[in-house]
Amino acid sequence: MGVVTDRRPVVRVREGARAARPDTLAVEEPLMVRLVGPAASPVGGTTPATGTSSGSEALTVTMRTPGDDFDLVAGWLVSEGAVGAPDDIVAMRLCPDEDNTVEVALARGVEPPRSRAFATTSACGVCGSDTVVEVRAGLRWPVASDPVTVGADVIASLPDLLRERQRAFDRTGGLHAAGLFTADGEPLYVREDVGRHNAVDKVVGAALRDGALPAAGTVLQVSGRASFELVQKAVRAGIPVLSAISAPSTLAVDLADECGLTLLGFVRGESMNVYTWADRVR
Repeated sequence: MGVVTDRRPVVRVREGARAARPDTLAVEEPLMVRLVGPAASPVGGTTPATGTSSGSEALTVTMRTPGDDFDLVAGWLVSEGAVGAPDDIVAMRLCPDEDNTVEVALARGVEPPRSRAFATTSACGVCGSDTVVEVRAGLRWPVASDPVTVGADVIASLPDLLRERQRAFDRTGGLHAAGLFTADGEPLYVREDVGRHNAVDKVVGAALRDGALPAAGTVLQVSGRASFELVQKAVRAGIPVLSAISAPSTLAVDLADECGLTLLGFVRGESMNVYTWADRVR
């Protein structure tokens, strides 16, 4: 588990008065993902192996909050369309010779995602598909046929249930969150990160590693807006309902409608907008 928060000096100004004090901030650091051959450590292990694997290939670099890094890598591989089951990942390990680096080995026959080995910001994920048609064509688990229905009262309760589980946000005010819930509002996985895309990848990765994908009959609640990338991550994980506190984008609505995802925005109190596949909301 990495360091999630750190302290920095700040001059606080309140009603004209100035005072020096420490402030707690969310940690943001790069994470490099490298593709290697099969390693000795099991997929769930965290003990670093010795030495650096030869023939490794850099897949991506993302800015993230340390912690749940294996979940983040697994979820990113799901969102890229590379994996769909725990056995697709042979092993993951923390690289002993490079800080903030995870090495991952994929099973024989699993096609790795194309390399995105350049730094990306935590605010803007890099989408592996350029069009709605391409995303729909690459789905492992079509969500349009998912028969789940969710009460509007359950949807309305999810932002508060998510907020109650944001421990690092309480100290920093600077982290996004994503949570996977049952149709009855029971939390399954909740993760935090400076990047909203990363928070979703951590949730999806945790589900993958538990053998819980496709996540049929579930609701993904996010703490910010709903972008194209978040809709893509949801449908590639087999999640039929995505609920956001803020607004969706036009392309997010188009993708959700095309793929059969129920997309909600502005979920605040007892009010909400249902943009697509509204019959799932009771």
